[in-house]
Amino acid sequence: MLASFCNALALESDQPLNENQYELKELFSSRGGLIKDRTRLINRLQTQTLALVKRQTKARIDQIARQLKVLQQDINTRVQDCPNRARANTILRSIPGVGEVAAATILIEMPEVGTLDKKRAASLTGLAPMTRQSGKWRGKATIQGGRKQLRDALYMPALVATRHNPDMREKYKAMIKQGKPQKVALTAIMRRLIEFANTLVKADREWVQNGT
Repeated sequence: MLASFCNALALESDQPLNENQYELKELFSSRGGLIKDRTRLINRLQTQTLALVKRQTKARIDQIARQLKVLQQDINTRVQDCPNRARANTILRSIPGVGEVAAATILIEMPEVGTLDKKRAASLTGLAPMTRQSGKWRGKATIQGGRKQLRDALYMPALVATRHNPDMREKYKAMIKQGKPQKVALTAIMRRLIEFANTLVKADREWVQNGT
């Protein structure tokens, strides 16, 4: 069996997962399913008119909230049980906008974090720009493939970074000023964020604001 993340931050990309990582992915998959159910119920609630039906829907939404809390607590416990993973989690959580869910997603969906070069980190996330090309024709650069759950989890942290991380805020503003669409600029920030997270974990260093 492969050495676990707990034993060494030296996993190669796309290696088979060990048992501990499988358990975390199972918990996270269950969490994702509950979130989808909650969204579906919240949307359904908007169209319901019968008081009894609405009460039952609200009760199920409350139940899901409790189940999500239990799942997240279990995920957090398993993260903290592994010294290296716990340290990586601390580093990730130090980055403005990266909360417990985003940090856990990175650790679960990209156990290789801290062992990759910048290009590979962006590629695994599906955030490396790919240019369609045929002969002399070159199309626009787009993102594709990669680990969708990880990419989705970076959206909100990137949004926060455009407001509270000085370097990324300036990068975002510069791209908008150049006429880049907001979606393109935010995708670039997502890419820089995962590259930055990988760099910090590799250096075993927490985020600090420049000038502090």
